[in-house]
Amino acid sequence: MIWTAGFRTAVISPYEQLQFGQPRRFADQTVRQVLHLAGGGDALRVRLTNRYGRSPLTIGAATVAVGDRQAALTFGGAERGVVPAGEETVTDPVSIPVAPGADLVVSLYFPERTDLATYSHKPVEVARIAGGNRVASPVLPRGEEVEARFFIAGVDVLAAPDTAVGVAFGDSWFEGVGTTIGANRRSVDLLNRRLKRGWVVNQGIAGNRLLRDGVGEHGLARFDSDVLSIPAATHVLVHFGINDLGLPAMLGEPAVTADALVEGFRALADRAHGAGLRIVAATIGPFAGAGPEISTPAGLATRREVNDWIRTTDAFDAVFDVARAVADPAAPDHIHPALDSGDGMHLNDRGAEAMADAVDLDDLLLQGVPTEVVRPRGRDSGAGW
Repeated sequence: MIWTAGFRTAVISPYEQLQFGQPRRFADQTVRQVLHLAGGGDALRVRLTNRYGRSPLTIGAATVAVGDRQAALTFGGAERGVVPAGEETVTDPVSIPVAPGADLVVSLYFPERTDLATYSHKPVEVARIAGGNRVASPVLPRGEEVEARFFIAGVDVLAAPDTAVGVAFGDSWFEGVGTTIGANRRSVDLLNRRLKRGWVVNQGIAGNRLLRDGVGEHGLARFDSDVLSIPAATHVLVHFGINDLGLPAMLGEPAVTADALVEGFRALADRAHGAGLRIVAATIGPFAGAGPEISTPAGLATRREVNDWIRTTDAFDAVFDVARAVADPAAPDHIHPALDSGDGMHLNDRGAEAMADAVDLDDLLLQGVPTEVVRPRGRDSGAGW
């Protein structure tokens, strides 16, 4: 058996200049969060992160629940745990079997005032917050609800040695912005429902770029931590480019050229292949309806040029043409009205399904690899609301 990723969520710093979510601190509060598992196993452990914290993070108590089964999360046998500044920690294993598609409910109690939380800012799921230590309460008292995910990096599951995992690595079109909150209708969720073997974990960050920092570390910078850290990973799916093309005008930065994006995609492919991964690339989705600050004529022209290259290059092992799958045939730089979330830049539930369906499952054969060549790449250091 091996430990691998049953769930992942890419995190960002609360101190970034460009923010689409509200950074938070906690003190004498319980935060309850739902994690929709991509894959399952015979046991689990939760990965907690203080990656961007400036002081140690104290967790006074924690629980995990699946359905009506609840268990304490412990740290080296202790109820209380501390995550050093800039680091990540893994809880002790919990012997509760979990199935792919299960909802894991994690409750964390913070007895002391925390730093601003390392967080996922647009997870299309809510965190519920209540005063005091409520980790064992089947239902939280009425409290605050926030669309964000705090101090969580993922869930490991104990799975068969031949388990194979794909990683969806990119921007909001993977993270799920525009889909129904709490419904698990992200493109990655819908892709997982199509798979007969293995699963894909979601490392999308809304606003993320391939070439420049801004909202999260850029794709080339976070590739090692967010993709190569996952044992049993065999494939990486990528969707980048919208934010590289749309954010510069909004931020007063120089425009990104087609040559720069192509060079970045080539570098990403080389690094994936160097690590023994197959890389499946998406064409850059249409975003002409996002407004003049983002969808400039020059940016849209660059999108078309880069997409022509993605469709014809041999740099990738396969391509899924999400741009064509969701475009309005009468105006191909725009999302089809039936698939548009309403902001001209993101997909609704039907659009996310079209994106998932654009992946040819023959290009994503998540076949396990022999135990002796499974690479351990990273540090291993359900109930009601």
